[in-house]
Amino acid sequence: MAVSRRVLLVGGTSEIGLALLDALDLGADDVAILAGRDEERLAAAALELTCRTVTVPFDALDPTAYQALTARAFTDGPLDLAISAAGVLVPQEVLDEDPARAGALVQTNLTAHVTVLLALAARMRAQRRGTLVVLSSVAAVRPRRANYVYGAAKAGLDAFARGLADRLHGTGVTVLLVRPGFVTGRMTQGMKPAPLSSTPQQVAAAIADALAQDRPRSRTLWVPRPLVLLATAMRLLPRPLWRRLPR
Repeated sequence: MAVSRRVLLVGGTSEIGLALLDALDLGADDVAILAGRDEERLAAAALELTCRTVTVPFDALDPTAYQALTARAFTDGPLDLAISAAGVLVPQEVLDEDPARAGALVQTNLTAHVTVLLALAARMRAQRRGTLVVLSSVAAVRPRRANYVYGAAKAGLDAFARGLADRLHGTGVTVLLVRPGFVTGRMTQGMKPAPLSSTPQQVAAAIADALAQDRPRSRTLWVPRPLVLLATAMRLLPRPLWRRLPR
């Protein structure tokens, strides 16, 4: 008899996150906990899933929101998987004129992840098992002038996830750090796709495949895989040339 799974999606309306829940092929006895700010969109997303669902209010701009979220996530039993997918993307020219909005972007894309992941990791360590999926980005490799605030936030999240993975090594808790390239979807609507672009479904399929395989406890996943070569070139490009890149 299959054991039911309990999965938390932080950023409960995230396209990649919802596509991952679909790719995990959750059954009628499994539970997906969708955490986010927009209650109507959360409810609509829950209706599309084939498993049991719970929606939980979560505001990434509230520095104490992780407390209630963590308590609710473990109320009905152990948590098998948590997907940290909350995020926003705002044009850099807007952020240049609005420092407060830039700070809110960093709070959503970095600080909220730090508090939630630390709290979840502590509870998973106590149960001696669990997996944390952290959605980073190729933008974390080297922030570009066209979106340097977003890149800086992702770079911070990426570094945090790697440190967390090392901290949790040997505890039974897995950290999967995911670095997609340009993802065509709601967040990037109207933008010209970059080389090695992916869809949310392609990113989700790659994550689901990595979760299903027997690999080392802490790992990094590039989507698509050739992106790692592009990232290497990004690191090596001289700074005067780097500044000339259009985005």
